[in-house]
Amino acid sequence: MRYLHTMVRVTDLDASVDFYCNKLGLKEFSRRDYEAGRYTLVFLCAPGDEALAQASKAPMVELTYNWDPEAYEGGRNFGHLAYEVDDIYAVCQRLKDGGVTINRPPRDGRMAFVRSPDNISIELLQKGGSLPPAEPWASMPNVGAW
Repeated sequence: MRYLHTMVRVTDLDASVDFYCNKLGLKEFSRRDYEAGRYTLVFLCAPGDEALAQASKAPMVELTYNWDPEAYEGGRNFGHLAYEVDDIYAVCQRLKDGGVTINRPPRDGRMAFVRSPDNISIELLQKGGSLPPAEPWASMPNVGAW
């Protein structure tokens, strides 16, 4: 058995691609429209995993956009997506500067949570162990649910 991908249904494809790619930093690997089924699939991979994705060996996120509007509730029902990052403070600052709310700031220098436009929890984990606590993160409160 081998892990392949996680599928997330999205309500606004442009906003979701902006969040996952331009703000979070994933790379769009492939995109395909399915006229008969009236949906679009966009596969995303982590930077540096493009060659693995090409060989179908990299885990990916599949954004599924149904062309006919549907209401999706309970984005946390499946849990969350998690990514290891080289510098959690720099990533959180980039996200914050991009207008993303940091729901659970990296007060411990190790873990943070944000949400996608469709309310999907994204966990960010510091690679190699915690960074020393630093402001403004150390004193930031949690915001909303994560």
